[in-house]
Amino acid sequence: MNRPLVGALATAVLGATALLGATGTASAVTTSDAATARTAAAPQLQSVAEAAAPKAKAVTFAGTVALNNCSGSIVRMPTSTDNDPALVMSNGHCLESGMPDPGEVIVDQPSNRSFTVLNASAGNLGTVRATKIVYGTMTDTDVSFYELSSTYAQIKQRYGIKALDIATTHPAKGAGITVVSGYWKKTYSCNIDGFVPQLKEGGYVWKDSARYTAACKTVGGTSGSPVIDTASGKVTAINNTGNESGGRCTMNNPCEVDENGKVTVRKGINYAQQIYTIPKCFGTGNKLDLGRQGCVLPKP
Repeated sequence: MNRPLVGALATAVLGATALLGATGTASAVTTSDAATARTAAAPQLQSVAEAAAPKAKAVTFAGTVALNNCSGSIVRMPTSTDNDPALVMSNGHCLESGMPDPGEVIVDQPSNRSFTVLNASAGNLGTVRATKIVYGTMTDTDVSFYELSSTYAQIKQRYGIKALDIATTHPAKGAGITVVSGYWKKTYSCNIDGFVPQLKEGGYVWKDSARYTAACKTVGGTSGSPVIDTASGKVTAINNTGNESGGRCTMNNPCEVDENGKVTVRKGINYAQQIYTIPKCFGTGNKLDLGRQGCVLPKP
């Protein structure tokens, strides 16, 4: 998985990896002379195409946070109000208590964890602090939610930051996405390549995971990053893992399992967990209710 980081050595090594990845991405973006000539020769056709194409939302770091070992984001549900205690979303494997066991679900546990709030250009604005872990698991999905001592209105007043909205519809294959890492203060842009019925990593199994195209070369520390749909600007998934060395279904080397049980290994490919059903598990006041109709999160 895009595992949490421990120690300065891991930070230095993965920082170099992130830099190389950024350099490789930049060098791959080119414009041919032929394409330029075609554009110059057909300005009217280009204008028509631009008008018809959906405009991508500008993706920034506003709304994201950095954990001591992972990334995350301040998010709001469709029913959230400005005066509700704000929520921070990250991975289940990023919990300060360590990775939950397969089948384990953590609910309503005290926490005073702090998160660094970032502005649009990834500058540090200050911190917010949790009062509890609302929910955390690595079963079926890989997610954690923290309740903060601050409301959305207080965070906006103090830092000028709005929370990110969680999408409530299944993402589409081919959709443009940006993974925004508060830990590395780096973004990764690509597309959704497809969906995986079961993604297995060690003893963990995740359902209906989103697979990235190869351009999103996420690394350790990007765990918990919000995956932003560039068309809507909403959080469509949460970044969590990738096959690092071509291993088969082992830790840090997840494998795909289709409906017929066929196993596929994709070395170097990374994945996210969808979150569009999670808002059905939250009611008035951002209160978790695992018994609500349509809520499919695992129960303790």
